[in-house]
Amino acid sequence: MNGAGGGGGAGANGLAEPLLLTGARLAGHTRPVDLLLRDGRVRAVAPSGTLAGADLGAAAAGRGLRGGPVERLDLDGRTVLPGLWDKHVHLTQWALVRRRLDLSGARSAAEAVRLVRDRLADGAPEHGSALVGFGFRDGLWPDVPTAAMLDAVAGSVPVVLVSGDLHCAWLSTAGLRFVGVGSHPTGVLRESEWLPLSAVVDRVADDLADTWVADAAAAAAARGVVGVVDLEITDNLTVWRRRFEGGFDALRVRAGVWTPWLDDVLAEGLRTGDALPGTGGLLEQGPYKVVTDGSLNTRTAYCHDPYPGLTGPEAHGILSVPPDDLVPLMKRAHDGGLQCAIHAIGDHANALALDAFAATGARGSVEHAQLLGDADLARFAELGVIASVQPEHAMDDRDVADRYWAGRTGRAFPYGALDDAGAVLALGSDAPVAELDPWVAIAAAVSRTRDGRAAWHPEQRIGLRTALEASTDGRGLYPTAGGPADLVVLDEDPVGVGAGGGEVDADAAAAAALREMPVAGTLLAGHWTHRAF
Repeated sequence: MNGAGGGGGAGANGLAEPLLLTGARLAGHTRPVDLLLRDGRVRAVAPSGTLAGADLGAAAAGRGLRGGPVERLDLDGRTVLPGLWDKHVHLTQWALVRRRLDLSGARSAAEAVRLVRDRLADGAPEHGSALVGFGFRDGLWPDVPTAAMLDAVAGSVPVVLVSGDLHCAWLSTAGLRFVGVGSHPTGVLRESEWLPLSAVVDRVADDLADTWVADAAAAAAARGVVGVVDLEITDNLTVWRRRFEGGFDALRVRAGVWTPWLDDVLAEGLRTGDALPGTGGLLEQGPYKVVTDGSLNTRTAYCHDPYPGLTGPEAHGILSVPPDDLVPLMKRAHDGGLQCAIHAIGDHANALALDAFAATGARGSVEHAQLLGDADLARFAELGVIASVQPEHAMDDRDVADRYWAGRTGRAFPYGALDDAGAVLALGSDAPVAELDPWVAIAAAVSRTRDGRAAWHPEQRIGLRTALEASTDGRGLYPTAGGPADLVVLDEDPVGVGAGGGEVDADAAAAAALREMPVAGTLLAGHWTHRAF
């Protein structure tokens, strides 16, 4: 299951051959440097030519490293950065979605139904399975989705359409039966109605899922990704141990744990950051994940203010894990050495999540942090809580936010304000909610624009250097001696000499260029997982 896209060296489960990269450039610099990679680490970074003339084998032996011949590769002025990370993915979901009917472009329920009809015209799904689509966002649709609309084109074929935020699904009558629901007044299942049933449509054979995940990981490596925090809702350690035993070596993986499997992880004595034996150090125990509220598109993110047009007990959204439950869960995980990754989207949910970090002393992150009260901005830095954010969501949700968070969008997706308040930012995608591509996240963070539109709340942009540093797992902009030999090689310098100190304005062309940043190669522990030169 090797994800390498060409190039030499051993897989990361073994030891890559020593490699001397010559003629490289560091971001924002013109003078070339050479980098020596050996035994999975960066052993030296020096002005170009100074390492090439040294007796590298003798120098290695003197430091207790492997000697032997060193492969030399001229990068011809290409830029080298530390490898990129996506700090929030659901990797199996992403692998599945890459093969599902794409509904992200549907602007109405009727248009989504036409997409279903067209797909069925090409052939019905295999007997015993369903037609599964992904990516619809009904928050701004002019019509209301119903099971009857799907029945009209699908008949007895089960149809299950999953929303772009994963928090709801729209099913035909046969689709409802397929997931075990006898009847439903609308066919649209939201939050607790849907989430426990999602595993039914996600269930594929392990060997097939592992093959699809390997393909998705290779695609991520081709965009410069060396590691992910996988928050798939499953027994992640068991799944990833199986994959690494099968030869997976395309990415570093930090495997998150959810409440149903928390006891197992604590019983093993695993702490966040512990490497799992037999994986070449590529698989680590990740954080403890809790989802405390819903999402904006389903109008279930838990907010201080009610959603326009909604009344009743859920007018402010849904608080799925209240503080009386959240605090003891976080304390237990923290006492066991696990960091906490707490999903909070609405401003009230974020305030409660920060309260829980304060009450427990837990370390970790708030995932999403999409709407924040002004008083909570500084609390991230004060509590040492990372703001783990997905900037492309701001581009996907800007219009629905303008409707349902009207008057509050100045503090929605407030990356600039968090940065100004001293918070540590970590960028990700929440794939499959957004594409697993760090350049997409970086472009959205620094420009707040997409598709040529005017920047949305440009005051919340962050600088390009900040966005890059929020994408390298705390390793900054420059490879350093002693760090892992996890590198991305670029045909272009994303910072650029004289580019305003690494700041990018809302110019659509600049944002588009970042989104399409060409990646020449990716090295993981010194071996190529992608090479295009």
